[in-house]
Amino acid sequence: MARIDRCLLITGMSNAGKSSALRVVEDAGWFAMDNVPSCIFAEIMEALSRSGLVFGTGVAAATDARGGSFPVDFERAVESLEEIIADVRVVFLDASDQCIVNRYGSARRRHPLGRDSTILAGIALERVLMERARTRADIVIDTSLMSPDGLRRSLLSGLGMSDDPVTVIISSFGFKNGIPIDSDYMFDVRFLPNPNYVPELREFSGKNVQIQDYLRLIPEKQSFVEMVDSLLEFVITQYKNTGKKHLHAAVGCTGGRHRSVAVAEELAIRLSERGHRVVTNHRDIDREAV
Repeated sequence: MARIDRCLLITGMSNAGKSSALRVVEDAGWFAMDNVPSCIFAEIMEALSRSGLVFGTGVAAATDARGGSFPVDFERAVESLEEIIADVRVVFLDASDQCIVNRYGSARRRHPLGRDSTILAGIALERVLMERARTRADIVIDTSLMSPDGLRRSLLSGLGMSDDPVTVIISSFGFKNGIPIDSDYMFDVRFLPNPNYVPELREFSGKNVQIQDYLRLIPEKQSFVEMVDSLLEFVITQYKNTGKKHLHAAVGCTGGRHRSVAVAEELAIRLSERGHRVVTNHRDIDREAV
């Protein structure tokens, strides 16, 4: 049976950001579950342990006050989990009544506990049901004036987790084989002279020094690389500031063997030397040259 070493229970007021918080920890590598009734936490953990799906990772579950016995069920669930899991923590997300009312108004939804009453009545009832869970929480975050990025930073900081850097994937490809539909940015280097038409260079790829030296002598190529490098540096910073973890930049030429590969390699080196996490992927390098 696999072992679950850590468990995070996310609860709090409706529309205070529980689902957003769950996505934050899911992006950080936790096995995440939303809208889980607290009364079945123990059974779910046992099933996950048997499955082996979460070996070596943590489990995060979001739950709310729906269900008449929530306060008791939640406390019992926490106590049961603490008997079998070494690290169990509770995160409580709160927000002001006015903020919650505004969020429900914007979404045109009703409060889950206020089916036959006003939103404020539902909020008042929920605060009573949630009081014991809030007192039990290891981390309490008020999201009233908080942006999604602010919630991410506050939650990761409270959990003592580092904010992982953006992973940058630099791909090369050939336009004749189709564009990579999952790229965030695409750059076309078909304006550069094609080494494929130089007999002594045709057999090499853009990973070989012969191709790289040939293209390095072209001023336009160096100017292009410097501009793209500058753009990617700017974009990486913005991705990090907004919590995005993955940037895919694709560089294309005709066949995807010479020019795009050489440019992608140089961009990857430049970014890596500045401390970025970079992965290269040359999709068409081994296809037949045009």
